[in-house]
Amino acid sequence: METLRERLPRRLTKPELAVFVSGVASMGLEILAGRIVAPEFGSSIYTWGSIIGVFLAALSLGYYVGGKRAAIRATNERMALLLLATAAYVAALIFAGDLLLSSMSVYPLPARYASLPAITLLFGPPTYLLGFISPYAAELSEKRGVGQVSGHVYALGTIGSIVGAFGTTFVLIPSLSVELIGLVFGVLLVATALAITLPSPSRKPAVAVAVVALLLVGAVGAPSMGYSVNGEIVYQTQTPYQELEVVDRGDTRTLLLDGQRHSAMDLDDPNRHVFEYTRYFHMPYLMTEDVDRVLFVGGGGFTGPKRFVEEYDATVDVVEIDPEVIDAAEQYFGVEESSQLNVHNGDGRQFLEQTEETYDVIVLDAYKRDKVPFEMTTVEFMQLTSDRLSDDGVLVANVISAPSGPASQFYRAEYKTMAQVYPQVYSFSTATPGVVQNIELVATKDDRRLTESDLHERNRQREIGLDLGDEIDTYESPPPTDDVPVLRDDRAPVDSLLEPMAGQRYVVEETTTASDGDGSRERAARVT
Repeated sequence: METLRERLPRRLTKPELAVFVSGVASMGLEILAGRIVAPEFGSSIYTWGSIIGVFLAALSLGYYVGGKRAAIRATNERMALLLLATAAYVAALIFAGDLLLSSMSVYPLPARYASLPAITLLFGPPTYLLGFISPYAAELSEKRGVGQVSGHVYALGTIGSIVGAFGTTFVLIPSLSVELIGLVFGVLLVATALAITLPSPSRKPAVAVAVVALLLVGAVGAPSMGYSVNGEIVYQTQTPYQELEVVDRGDTRTLLLDGQRHSAMDLDDPNRHVFEYTRYFHMPYLMTEDVDRVLFVGGGGFTGPKRFVEEYDATVDVVEIDPEVIDAAEQYFGVEESSQLNVHNGDGRQFLEQTEETYDVIVLDAYKRDKVPFEMTTVEFMQLTSDRLSDDGVLVANVISAPSGPASQFYRAEYKTMAQVYPQVYSFSTATPGVVQNIELVATKDDRRLTESDLHERNRQREIGLDLGDEIDTYESPPPTDDVPVLRDDRAPVDSLLEPMAGQRYVVEETTTASDGDGSRERAARVT
């Protein structure tokens, strides 16, 4: 019968502490892996499946090898060295993770497997080392009986994993950068290693603690001098949805979300369209006449909304799901709410379902190359946009895909889906044919289809604040859609449609300012 002493709470033993912390670190690193890998390979189901598979495989191998060695090698000092080796690898990830990631993206693998080598290199070794901790701790446990020992170790490791999952997801990622989260885990591992060797650590683990601590500090300090390959870092944070950076390079300020350039602003001319694709947001003014109210779904750096407010006598609503993006736009991109500009924090589809407003133009700018909210791609959603548009309203969707080839599947499926609701759908490419780029889909309720010549004529006749002649020249013929599905709420295989784009270069064209005799105008010049 269990004694009263055995029932009373007690402090964790050193092996138990090691197991708990290894659980925290392994699950925390697994959650963090998604943020680290996403800028290069996206965050599709294939990326997350690879992350989970690699972590499970590495842990299993660590359990197996550690179990074979535990009987003769398990000591508190060796567990401390394993934790320190893991922390040293974390320091390497902090310092050179981006370099390692890009170097592992060159293997000619099918798109769905492209992330496997990088995930294996970046996260396999530290997870493998953490796998040794549980069998070592079981060997050193004070519990009696194999069942009791194994159950106790499994429970502590699982509790640690729960803490690591919830802590990383709800506390660390919304509050800290990827580098600082890595530092948190590294410091936790070093502190635990030191704790389990006290009160009289031998020389080897004591020196190792000092060395690894210095590595962690150096790894975080080196890139924190305020500069990255993209330019001078003005602001950086982890939001509940993505990693956000504001970077200055020359006279251009850029908003990066999960490492991808999302919006840019000319510091000398804040309302100029820096990215070529944002000029296409004005295309509805050639397809309809009276535009009194406009909705942007997705804010980013608010390039389109700011220009619309400056250029037109129209009320502009913007709905953005990430409050940190709104804050960054207000602080670093000159966004100010007014009687003409209304900013809403929320989900785009929910906003459209709940609003009673009718819009003349709706611009969908919430898609990313690798992260597309499927609920805003379906025929049901397109019908919702149509219901919220006036009789001659226009829908614009900024789709990231390729105009042709294997990487065009998402674009062609979205075109087919929009065509189920809108009588006319037009598409305009923004870069060299065949590469992944921004493709602008424009849908109208008008039964008559406008030709390229019609648009050029309207461009000459109408004063809309900028010349769209070059943009009209990118007018595309309707793409073939027989081999792609109509996207529906109950079946929208967006991940599989995005899969062929994995590992391909995403091309964004920028504009330059050139004099044309009557002042200055924006001119496209490709910058990838």
